Parts: sequence; structure tokens; C-alpha cells
Amino acid sequence: MKGLTIIAADLSSERFRCALSLAAAQAALGGRARLFCQGEAVALLRPPVQGIEDDAHEDAGLPTLDLLFEEALGLGVTIIACQSGMALTNTDARTLDARITFGGMVSVLQALGDDRLLCV
Repeated sequence: MKGLTIIAADLSSERFRCALSLAAAQAALGGRARLFCQGEAVALLRPPVQGIEDDAHEDAGLPTLDLLFEEALGLGVTIIACQSGMALTNTDARTLDARITFGGMVSVLQALGDDRLLCV
């Protein structure tokens, strides 16, 4: 199975939810899944991880963004925080989940291989 690399490109928690869902599904199927949070999307990784529609999802019996984040990491999804985005959003690496890795667009593309690439 080809891998899947997803780039989260903005501050939308609902696009981030979609990206996490896709990455988790890919990992659950046994494929490699990476999620690169570029630019301002890095702010979505700061604790507490939460979405503006969390209440609606919880009311519908669906996972909140923090639970989806944990599930994705538990399934082996690699989450990468953009180093430039960390500077842009004043995000200190020590405040992020220890399972998050760090990189840039060049390193993400360099390691792309045969992965499918999706930008949300």
C-alpha cells in the first residue's frame, strides 16, 4: 500500500480533524501516514488540542479532536510540526506532545517517496 502524506495548511480545526481522520484510517489499514502541520497549522498542535465543533461531534457519539489526535498517534501516524510555523506561532517545542516530530517542507518532500500527497 502506498503511504499517505497530508499537509495541514491553515488554522481550521475542522480541516485538521479531516486530516487526522484520513491519516488514522490510512494507518489502520496498515499504510504509512504522515501529517505535516505547516505554518499557522502548528498552533493546532498546542495543548489542549480542541476543535470548534467538538461539542457537536461528542453529541453525535464521535471523537473530539483531542481523542482523534490520540487515536492517530496510537495508530502510528507521524505528526510533524513545521519549524518555521513554530517560529511564526511562537510555539515552544517543549510544550508539544513528545511524539510530535519537527521538520520543514523540504524534508517532508524529500522523504515523500511513493506516498500520495494531500493538502487540506
